[in-house]
Amino acid sequence: MGIVIRRAEPGEYAELGEITARAYLGDGLLAFGGSDEYLAVLRDVAKRAAAAEVLVAVEHARVIGGVTFVPAGGPMADIAREGEAEIRMLAVSPEARGRGAGEALVRACIERARAVEGCVRVVLSTQRTMHTAHRIYERLGFVRTPERDWNPIPHLADILLLTYALEL
Repeated sequence: MGIVIRRAEPGEYAELGEITARAYLGDGLLAFGGSDEYLAVLRDVAKRAAAAEVLVAVEHARVIGGVTFVPAGGPMADIAREGEAEIRMLAVSPEARGRGAGEALVRACIERARAVEGCVRVVLSTQRTMHTAHRIYERLGFVRTPERDWNPIPHLADILLLTYALEL
């Protein structure tokens, strides 16, 4: 049966929140480790689902990853502008990596963006150390947009999120 991508169900929110938090912590993506305030945001899938579309990757009836698709701005958008959709909080559980779940989640977001009237581009932010994710984005046609790179915590000069865009 393979990996299935679908909208997250409320009963899966807590599990996906933990997968996302563990992935970010395990990969060293949080500036303040286990005390980082962003952990609460990563775990709050219900809040994300109320403001955007949360997708899950399911394999053998188990949630193994997820992503937040922001179709046209709104409270979940970090960098999306008019006519852009945004991909946020992509995470795959460490034990499920390397089987295509991350790429399948990104592809699902691209398909959804193509169905959004007036959407001409998909954008995302990523950290410098996320080399595997960068390879997925580039393989799918995303290109770096360094002019849009940004710092989510301006008082910490060493944090810079890289940005990518895909023209639809």
